[in-house]
Amino acid sequence: MSTSSEPARRYGGQSADDRRTERRARLVTATISVLGGRGENATTMSAICVEAGLTERYFYESFRGREAALVAALDTVSDEIAVVVVQAIEHTGGPATARVLAALTALVAWVDDHPVSARVALVESNAHPTLRARRRELLGIFADLVVSEAAGLYGPSTWTAARARAQGLLYVAGLAELVTARLAGELDLTNAELVAIGSESFEHLAQS
Repeated sequence: MSTSSEPARRYGGQSADDRRTERRARLVTATISVLGGRGENATTMSAICVEAGLTERYFYESFRGREAALVAALDTVSDEIAVVVVQAIEHTGGPATARVLAALTALVAWVDDHPVSARVALVESNAHPTLRARRRELLGIFADLVVSEAAGLYGPSTWTAARARAQGLLYVAGLAELVTARLAGELDLTNAELVAIGSESFEHLAQS
């Protein structure tokens, strides 16, 4: 007879909580794949479940509905981008210019290597009201990240506190549009050219 104090039954070395976590991760990965590969209109709950190889029962175990899954997909991709950028800065020594170049080089390489995820962050994030609202919040988070990194790179020569958030938003939103245009084939820029434009813009803006 089981009691509330007994550990959750384990199957294949996984607890019930482990299995729920694994199923949620599969659903998020599936949502990214469908959303970035086929677009928001095609990203139905059924399509997500088929992609994940799970039933609707397990979908509702993790999400209240489709919109929650869409947001989870956008958040996951945004977290990946933040990690890529921050790690590039942390792992690069030398002057600020070198670290900015490293961060943008890593970002552009990530976009090239993960075009489906990049479309989630840059294109499909504008395709649904709930995603647009979350995108605005995430732009603010990335703006704060830019402000923090600028302060670490340039010290007192960077923005005043009164201007920092606005300048951070200006840079992040502008860079996102630039990368989106290149992803869509509207701008014929090499990786090196895109990195150079982004780096020069950051340096000028951060010290203006």
